[in-house]
Amino acid sequence: MTRRLAEPIRQAMTRHGAPIVIALGANLGDRSQSLDAAVREIAELPLTSDVVCSDPVSSVAMTRDGPDPTKPGYLNAVATARTRLAPSLLLAGLHAIEQRHGRVRFERWGDRTLDLDLIAYGAITSDDERLTLPHPRAHERDFVLAPWLAVDPDAHLPGHGAVADLVATLAEAT
Repeated sequence: MTRRLAEPIRQAMTRHGAPIVIALGANLGDRSQSLDAAVREIAELPLTSDVVCSDPVSSVAMTRDGPDPTKPGYLNAVATARTRLAPSLLLAGLHAIEQRHGRVRFERWGDRTLDLDLIAYGAITSDDERLTLPHPRAHERDFVLAPWLAVDPDAHLPGHGAVADLVATLAEAT
């Protein structure tokens, strides 16, 4: 973690931790079982509590070239929680969960047994190459925004505004 993030992280923390948002997705194997297990494992991360997960939604696989209906479809969900883990440690924990579920990082945008993306960590913004916050494409992904809105109707994506407004904007564009 870069030094410039240290103070914002301290500010984001409360006694109960910073609010976090994690997007979950899988398009290989038993997708539903993978998401359920991942949510349980997120709840078991140290210094992490209050995990709430949306119902899963289906989506078309996103590739480098855009949506690809010829690829196996995704099952997606969003979990909110609170953590006192630093963002870099939380990300390491999420990567460890992915690895336990057989995630292999051969190609970017490839098929996945499990994908866990840290969407937001409080109101922190970061353009660090190891961890960009908020997630750089979250504001344009209905399969992230709609499930997030379902578990937190007052949700805000730092730098982009109310999630309800973002969902409405995406709906108007389709």
